[in-house]
Amino acid sequence: MTERCDVVVVGAGVAGLTAARLLARSGRKVIVLEARDRVGGRVHTDRTGSPTDLGASWIHGIDGSAVAAAATAFGMRMHEFTVGGYQADSRPIAYHGPDGRRLPDEAAAAFVADIHRVDDLLAEEIAGSAPDASYRDVTEAVLEKQEWDPERTQRVREYLAHRSEEQYGAVIGELAAHGLDDDAIDGDEVVFPDGYDVLPMRLAEGLDVRLNQVVTGIDWSDGVRITTERGDFLAQEAVVTLPVGVLRSGTVRFTPPLPAVNRDALSRLRMNAFEKVFLRFPVRFWEDDVYAIRQQGSAGDWWHSWYDLTALHGEPTLLTFAAGRAAHATRTWDDDRVVESVMAQLRRLYGDRAVPPAQVHRTAWQDDPFSRGAYAYMALGSTTSDHDDLATPVGDRLHIAGEATWTDDPATVTAALLSGHRAAERILGAAIGIETLWATD
Repeated sequence: MTERCDVVVVGAGVAGLTAARLLARSGRKVIVLEARDRVGGRVHTDRTGSPTDLGASWIHGIDGSAVAAAATAFGMRMHEFTVGGYQADSRPIAYHGPDGRRLPDEAAAAFVADIHRVDDLLAEEIAGSAPDASYRDVTEAVLEKQEWDPERTQRVREYLAHRSEEQYGAVIGELAAHGLDDDAIDGDEVVFPDGYDVLPMRLAEGLDVRLNQVVTGIDWSDGVRITTERGDFLAQEAVVTLPVGVLRSGTVRFTPPLPAVNRDALSRLRMNAFEKVFLRFPVRFWEDDVYAIRQQGSAGDWWHSWYDLTALHGEPTLLTFAAGRAAHATRTWDDDRVVESVMAQLRRLYGDRAVPPAQVHRTAWQDDPFSRGAYAYMALGSTTSDHDDLATPVGDRLHIAGEATWTDDPATVTAALLSGHRAAERILGAAIGIETLWATD
């Protein structure tokens, strides 16, 4: 069976739904194809108990944020939680030293001051770095100039390695020197007690979304033909929002192959290894006055940070991340083994007060065939321009969008939404106010 329309959108995540909604509101006939049995892509909320965001969770800075404006317009309840960017001191953080004991306030403040000192010098070091330099290379160069004692240097070195893994799910030596250029937060960060998936569900309202449509081929030699396991779709143009992991896998065949500008950019981007572990406890055993718990030293190589989500639903809850090396190493572990590994570290900090969790939620984005990771990062040799280069229009027919195609704030829902907006504007050949996305008819 073959269907025709003006524009086919591949993927019903935030990027695809944004493009589709704007195009449909401009009078184009649009069909959205989604491989999963739900909309949202990597915005996914588990609702078997209290809403738990297994994919995207935060808006990293609400000032001037189109996502925050859309969420407000859609009536989405938000809760301020400003530690999502792996910041050192945005809110009260309980730092524990290598011996497991909580650092006195003065020692914690000195440690945070060292981090800020390094951060202040990093921009200049990155600007002058070699094209194939890693984030480790530039941070080590800055650390060497400080002439600190080995213990002091090691504490900051650990923090920077953890930042690389928790921000991008990438080992610090494998992340491009420019990989954290966008690491800036404008305004408070917020999470969604009622679930982030309300956003894609609202964006999808009124659209022709076809679920369980696995795309296998995209032919752009004459118009666009999208081949799925259930039929073909013909259109004048297409918006392709496949994640970097899927684009690199070869499971979707492009005919002809993508042009060099898109291929070269794609070759320097990678999908990360980043999983969430939510632990809900029968009682709260950690301090009442902290937003996050962090430990220093070799014991915190994997499990070093926990975020207190209790305020979202009134249930004692900690969120930690298996990121980078930890995500790879624990990929085949069952939940019990992961929980025991995490709890061994919490017991170092809290002793017998650290009771076992009553419930655990754990993600597996690495094994999702429709994402092959949580989000993209810049591999060695990549520059920030690779994001926009990946989105270069292909033959005036294909428009690639998604979190990996937006330079200013990649790897976020904001990037996905703005890239979908850009794709719609390119197809229409005209500017569209972003507020059109959530305006009532």
